[in-house]
Amino acid sequence: MSSKAVKDLTAGTAGGIAQVLVGQPFDIVKVRMQTAPKGTYSGMMHCAGGILKNEGPLAFYKGTLTPLLGIGVCVSIQFGALEHAKRIFAAQNIARGQGGEGGKTLSGEQLFLAGIYAGLANGVVSGPVEHIRIRLQTQSNTNPLYNGPWDAIKKIYAQRSIAGIYKGQAVTLLREATGYGIYFLTYEKLVQREMAKKGIRRDQINPANAVLYGATAGYALWAIIYPIDMIKSRIQTDGFTPETGQKYKSTLDCVRTVWRTEGIGAFTRGLGPTLIRSPFANGATFLGFEMAMRVLDKL
Repeated sequence: MSSKAVKDLTAGTAGGIAQVLVGQPFDIVKVRMQTAPKGTYSGMMHCAGGILKNEGPLAFYKGTLTPLLGIGVCVSIQFGALEHAKRIFAAQNIARGQGGEGGKTLSGEQLFLAGIYAGLANGVVSGPVEHIRIRLQTQSNTNPLYNGPWDAIKKIYAQRSIAGIYKGQAVTLLREATGYGIYFLTYEKLVQREMAKKGIRRDQINPANAVLYGATAGYALWAIIYPIDMIKSRIQTDGFTPETGQKYKSTLDCVRTVWRTEGIGAFTRGLGPTLIRSPFANGATFLGFEMAMRVLDKL
């Protein structure tokens, strides 16, 4: 593995850890609201208050070990794949005499494709990581089915094999490809704009602006993928068989059933905590990545 790839993966891991520590409490509220029957919660504060009162403050970090390890790896893969794709496009730009110095000023189409590639690479890991996390976040506190992430992996694998671990993978890949195409396109275009406007290098951008651009990219991401994410949460908390409470035969069946029984509002339920979480979690992700890259480039 090249030293550039190692740097990308290391900086991505720093971004991923920052994202989990900042975003996890909001995420559990989002998942509870997405997966609860209609009318369970009157709103975000009702849901958060119920978790605090019934399960205590540590419940907001329930299932955190999985994302801390898994999302550290996921964001590492995201940025590793993104930077790899950007280098390929930069080399193509040099050959065509485009893209400015080193061919690094990529077009919108190139950035979108690089983001799709990053999303699909990430989806291979994020699918099972989020499946296990969602199972842990939504299980009963008084009578839990799983005693932590490793226990959940072992039990699901024993009963359903690798297909059980990867439940909801098709909708996960759809979410990652569309979402990260938009996500990285938005962030990189904002970075390009500032560099061109001020005539500066990437490592001279104010860290506060990295947070701001990351927050903007996060909003662009969720504007596109939220309904897909809700379906993913439903599929990944559904039973594996009719005997274990399976409600949906497929992703399409899930979309139809939710639309028919709960209406269009169900597709945006839990959006509140997501929109509050997004600027903090995504700002922290890009700040972690950019700052780690600056440190690593000096080594």
